[in-house]
Amino acid sequence: MSSANQPVLPQGAGYGKLNIRTGIGLFFSVLMVGLTAVQARYTGYSPKNSEEFSSASRSVKPGLIASGIVSAWTWAATLLQSSAVAYKYGISGPWWYGAGATVQVLLFAQLAAKLKLNAPYAHTWLEIVYARWGRTAHLIFMFFGLATNIIVSSMLILGGSATVTDLTGMHTIAACFLIPLGVAIYVVVGGMRATLLCDYTHTTVLFAIILTFIFTVYATSPKIGSPAKMHELLTAAAVSRPVSGNAHGSYVTMRSKNGLIFGVINIIGNFATVFQDQAYWQRAIASKPASTVKAYLLGGLAWFAIPFAFATTLGLAAVALTGDPSMRALTPADVSAGLPAAAAASALLGKAGAAVLLVLLFLAVTSATSAELIAVSSILTYDVYKRYVNPRATEAQILKISHAMVAFFALCMGLAGLIFYFIGISMGWLYTFMGVILGSAVVPIALCITWSRANKWGCIGGAISGFFAGIIAWLVTTSALNAGVINVTTSGGDFEMLAGNLASIGVGGIVAVVASVIWPEEFDFESTRALNIKRSASIGTNKVTYSDEKVDEKTTDKEHGFAETNFVLEEEGPIIAPDPDLDPVALDKAFRFATWSSVLLTIIMLILIPLPLFFSSTIFGVRGLTAWVVIGILWSFCSAISVVLYPLWESRVALAQIAQGIVKDIFAKGNGKNIARASSSGV
Repeated sequence: MSSANQPVLPQGAGYGKLNIRTGIGLFFSVLMVGLTAVQARYTGYSPKNSEEFSSASRSVKPGLIASGIVSAWTWAATLLQSSAVAYKYGISGPWWYGAGATVQVLLFAQLAAKLKLNAPYAHTWLEIVYARWGRTAHLIFMFFGLATNIIVSSMLILGGSATVTDLTGMHTIAACFLIPLGVAIYVVVGGMRATLLCDYTHTTVLFAIILTFIFTVYATSPKIGSPAKMHELLTAAAVSRPVSGNAHGSYVTMRSKNGLIFGVINIIGNFATVFQDQAYWQRAIASKPASTVKAYLLGGLAWFAIPFAFATTLGLAAVALTGDPSMRALTPADVSAGLPAAAAASALLGKAGAAVLLVLLFLAVTSATSAELIAVSSILTYDVYKRYVNPRATEAQILKISHAMVAFFALCMGLAGLIFYFIGISMGWLYTFMGVILGSAVVPIALCITWSRANKWGCIGGAISGFFAGIIAWLVTTSALNAGVINVTTSGGDFEMLAGNLASIGVGGIVAVVASVIWPEEFDFESTRALNIKRSASIGTNKVTYSDEKVDEKTTDKEHGFAETNFVLEEEGPIIAPDPDLDPVALDKAFRFATWSSVLLTIIMLILIPLPLFFSSTIFGVRGLTAWVVIGILWSFCSAISVVLYPLWESRVALAQIAQGIVKDIFAKGNGKNIARASSSGV
């Protein structure tokens, strides 16, 4: 083995780095304790309340939600797989990765608006499914929801552990279990609001490191140093190693047949991992109703810069440096594991580059892992424990189970990553496969939340039939294209995955829509709007409803096969005012804005920009590549302003009041608490 293929960092650095990760996790735990104390004393919010722990009391402003979306959507795959497709397909790879995973977040703004309109007090999207369609649908769609979380979590662990092993030689088994340890600690301590604040710190450092890599590659590196030099090296690489399916084998063209195929697979698979992942619903639930749409549009556009700019930097650098003595040779298995970025970082900056990439990967993995942990905790707590095990669970019991489920799923993440590792499944393979088994439920879930005429059995049938159609199409295509040989290698091809993805989402969507058109239901969403409202809204002049008090009345919905219990406690006191942000007219207007803006942006990103470049077979010259790189840099700066500086600006009043309270506590103990709690500005 050549020295270039040896781990850049010693194995001890891998364990040391993960010990540092655990230490950082403990640091964040201490930070969570501090944030918790600040919340309780100066803002009135405390994660000892289950609503605050799981949904941040539904009061978070759009900038912080957007930052959380960027953080949750920045997986290990965002950095590693995007660079791998840049290495394989050239400049089309970063575009199709970024655009193909941005439009789902933009379109999710529509679901977020409908969530606030049709189920403003839901804890999970599965609660809405149960309220509308009952137990059978609830259990079926729970399978898809939890499968999504398991696959996403497995990709996080596989990508993180593969890169740590590649750079340090550390054993993958150790990496699989040590990665989620520190994350679980600080999620249990802090809850949703503090997790969003940690996501903000992660996102801030993430952009700082990405911009460092960008300027190193395109401005200061003696090996590349400019877009012109990058173009020269990529042109030379196309001569010695042309890209199959690209115009003239070039790396600097959008005319890439395999890049386009990857784009379609990427779009379908990411619809599943956004629409069915509770992590994205969790942020919609936590956001202030009036600004939910703004948060998702802002977060989606800001996130695009991360894979686009990062992969256009390190993914192309891995191609450009091929043959350089410091650049390790990459096998197809290495590329599938997402290692071009690690190889390029090491070749450019040596041990410093490897160490910085490990830190970057730590931020990506931990931020996304924290989102998955609290998302699964919410599902297991509200849709399993409270729904089927203990319907009359108290506040203390719900909070205790929420904490326990975070720890439980952290262990499951390590086990899932370990299982996929031993059966030979890489992050890249799993990334393209996820749409095959998850895509069938995308359209039925969207119809459940947004369309009053959606047919229950049509949507259930669509999800199930699409699931089997996707698997059958994937296996049949694999067998037909590989002389009957079906294994991990043959089943991971572009056309094999494309067939499975298209069949899954296509059959699921067609069955659900056709059944709903032929046999439409009439649903007014009143039962979903009433979900958990007893905890938050008044029902009479001097009566306040509590869900954990004695039973006064019980009614049964025979059609849905479940019982709903109304708990009423008569009590003298002030009436709880309805949330003024839940104005149906304003929310309906926000939905219409989300619809036309997200659809317009989707058309621009998936059709108007890439397809003309594809069909014209344009090959970028030096000026074209320079413009492409500059666009990525400018977009990165705009994104950083949106999710790093804007959250500080929008919370300036609350931050000033907290600071004022702290100062008063220091110089006049006890005064700060009262002043800060009187504020209604929120954070």
